[in-house]
Amino acid sequence: MKKFLKVLALVLILAFLYFGFTTYPKLDLISGFSAKSVASGHFMDHRSLDLIQKTDNDIHLLDLATNTIDDAGKFATSAVYGLKERKAIYRDGLGALLINDDYDISKPYLLPKRTKLVNNLPFPYGNNEPKDTAFANVDYTKLKKAIDDSFDKNGGKAKRTRAVVVLYKDQLIAEKYDTGFNKDSKILGWSMTKSITSSAFGVLAKQGKIDIYKPAPIKEWQNDERKNITVNDLLHMNSGLEWEENYSTICDATQMLFQSEDMGKVQMDKPAKYKPNTHWYYSSGTTNLLSRILRSQFKTQQEYLDFWYSAVIDKIGMNSMIVEQDMSGTFVGSSYGWATPRDWSKFGLLYLHKGNWNGEQILDESWVKYTATPTNTSEGKYGAQFWLNAGGKFPDVPRDMFYCSGYQGQMVAIIPSLEMVIVRMGVKEEEPGFDFNGFLKGIVSSVKK
Repeated sequence: MKKFLKVLALVLILAFLYFGFTTYPKLDLISGFSAKSVASGHFMDHRSLDLIQKTDNDIHLLDLATNTIDDAGKFATSAVYGLKERKAIYRDGLGALLINDDYDISKPYLLPKRTKLVNNLPFPYGNNEPKDTAFANVDYTKLKKAIDDSFDKNGGKAKRTRAVVVLYKDQLIAEKYDTGFNKDSKILGWSMTKSITSSAFGVLAKQGKIDIYKPAPIKEWQNDERKNITVNDLLHMNSGLEWEENYSTICDATQMLFQSEDMGKVQMDKPAKYKPNTHWYYSSGTTNLLSRILRSQFKTQQEYLDFWYSAVIDKIGMNSMIVEQDMSGTFVGSSYGWATPRDWSKFGLLYLHKGNWNGEQILDESWVKYTATPTNTSEGKYGAQFWLNAGGKFPDVPRDMFYCSGYQGQMVAIIPSLEMVIVRMGVKEEEPGFDFNGFLKGIVSSVKK
């Protein structure tokens, strides 16, 4: 018996040490991720804590968190085994904000001034119900099957699609939602927000207020090799700055999103690892640096806040969209854009029509072409904060497709050759799990040219 107890004690000690070395350092990130997810999902999309824990936070390690919601105080807290408690507060018009212990929640803050698009037009150019349109060249039976097959049946969790919206020739031809979601549900686009950030630069460029081919306006870089990095390099994820993005571990990206007060500064402070325009690699820090640069283009914080909405978001009637901020007041342009699936499809439609929205040229055609042109060294995978199919990632989909893409399988696919926009929102990545090539193939093949 004594021998057994000694062995048991040794096992427990080893288990504790293993936990200490492998999991404990992650607790702050786990509780931070969880608190932010709960606050955003509950206060922005009115999801219950149970639904969030079963469908948003049921991720390895994240499911270790214990979460609470204070509806009266408008905040959520999360902790792991009572350790490393984090809080996320909600502010109407700004979304949820993950805060550190020393954050002053009493300090005043500004809200974006927004103008809702009200034009009495049917969706997608307005917010009234879409026209009941039938196209002779669309096989609706095949289309329905392709979409139905992208959803789980009988409570399964293999595909985990939440919403699909398909636009063809400016008309809604298909739409479906999972249980608990509908056309008014706000869903986090994660890195699809990067494409929103890019569009803000596109408007500034159209207005002649920024030259993306000039060195980035960052004074801290002027005395070293980083002074040669242009805004174009940053848009292309081709700056050469040091960065690690791996959501399965503690890395630059996770520390930025769940610990940093000033997310744009994280990438700004990184040294140059390569010369600009020689090495492409993905960096959410780069996009938040771009958001910080965008902020520097305006004289006041209010102008910066208003611009994102007045220039693009509200201009095309994405009235549901909220882009959340970091603790410094900078939009988290890498990851925190929330909108309904229908509103995400509007953004795709803007790019499908080369920057024109129902007759108004919001972005120059040249900007949309620039967006969809492969970045040097990306092997046809990436443009300017948009992903591309130019390299044939999806072999059964037209090569001219370019798309917004986000964590857990968010997608706004833009296919100019078919005059089509496809939105898929969910909580399942493509590998392993969701078959994006098969999903897209089924939809595009339902349209006869």
